[in-house]
Amino acid sequence: MFLLLPFDSLVVNLLGISITVLFTLLLVFIIVPAIFGVSFGIRKVYMKTLLKIFQWATLRIERGAKEKNHPLYKPYVNGIIAKEPTSLEEEIKEIRRSGSGKALDAPEFELSDIFYFCRKGIETIMDDEVTKRFSAEELESWNLLSRTNYNFQYISLRLTVLWGLGVLIRYCFLLPLRIALAFTGISLLVTGTTVVGYLPNGRCKEFLSKHVHLMCYRICVRALTAIITYHDRENRPRNGGICVANHTSPIDVIILASDGYYAMVGQVHGGLMGVIQRAMVKACPHVWFERSEVKDRHLVAKRLTEHVQDKSKLPILIFPEGTCINNTSVMMFKKGSFEIGATVYPVAIKYDPQFGDAFWNSSKYGMVTYLLRMMTSWAIVCSVWYLPPMTRQPEEDAVQFANRVKSAIARQGGLVDLLWDGGLKREKVKDAFKEEQQKLYSKMIVGNHEDRSRS
Repeated sequence: MFLLLPFDSLVVNLLGISITVLFTLLLVFIIVPAIFGVSFGIRKVYMKTLLKIFQWATLRIERGAKEKNHPLYKPYVNGIIAKEPTSLEEEIKEIRRSGSGKALDAPEFELSDIFYFCRKGIETIMDDEVTKRFSAEELESWNLLSRTNYNFQYISLRLTVLWGLGVLIRYCFLLPLRIALAFTGISLLVTGTTVVGYLPNGRCKEFLSKHVHLMCYRICVRALTAIITYHDRENRPRNGGICVANHTSPIDVIILASDGYYAMVGQVHGGLMGVIQRAMVKACPHVWFERSEVKDRHLVAKRLTEHVQDKSKLPILIFPEGTCINNTSVMMFKKGSFEIGATVYPVAIKYDPQFGDAFWNSSKYGMVTYLLRMMTSWAIVCSVWYLPPMTRQPEEDAVQFANRVKSAIARQGGLVDLLWDGGLKREKVKDAFKEEQQKLYSKMIVGNHEDRSRS
């Protein structure tokens, strides 16, 4: 029958059949399972297949490097300088003993003390704890996505063909499929929340809003081929509380929201994001702030306090770091979320970078470029741990409570616990950090002097 049709009609019919088949596959294998929260296990089979391919490619690279006498790649380590967890006083004492043989409490000041600060400065320049947290996490093996390491070069024809085949699969098959899913998920979210928003407040509206949000977020998760493992789900956040998590990527939101129902907090945006926000707030009590209100800490704290005091309202989802960190560490939590006296539900998120780098370097990539990189990666694989709820102790201030929660998240996620402010990504070091070291040294010298005066 096709042979009797003109060429143009044949192309149109084939295109129509292809679109129909594609939509049917999307509906049967992705959209319907997302509605009911089930999975056929296709993504896990896909992940295991990728792992076997990565292992073969890594072995081939190592063998090719040996054949050409190239140095083998050394796994990335967090630091290039060995550092001992010692105090300022202990290190200066060691310098004085090795230099002059005098005890720490002999003079008020010794010229050799400056070597401590010189060494610390050089260590910081060579092995900066902060700057390297805002660049892509180094891989121990090639994932066929990039050639950023000197060992990821031409090894063999088979390996190059495999890489080229991967480019075709990711850009010609996975990318169109993922864009279609993302468009479907966002369209359903805007349409569904708008319709639900017209219903009167009550259990029916809350039930429909919850399932519309979950369904749409699960479709968006599948648009990234996200393979997520949730642990300790009995600790999931409850109404009237605050959910805090480490922050690696904007997709952290859909990673968590595809397994729970949250009230979002954020600034009002324009464009497509503004349309989504206005639709969502009709169906669910999200907390959006105008640009002028974000800087008013008291207003923000008041709005958050009013929300958590109503135990019927959803838990608030907050990322206290305030910026994205590269999946290797947790940086300082802003204290605002920990001042309002609500129960805090910590969540640790850890991505597996060998399938795709989820970190968003906002200084280097715009949102569109970042999403394109996500949709052309192999997959987004991560683990989510729900930690037991935590409350502020009577003897704790907000900063101590925030640090305790941050440490718990870092331990569970296998992340480095840092005290530095993530704002250093765009700002200079505050004078307070410099003055802190000056005060420690001054206190040591003055303290020794006062002790000798009393004796």
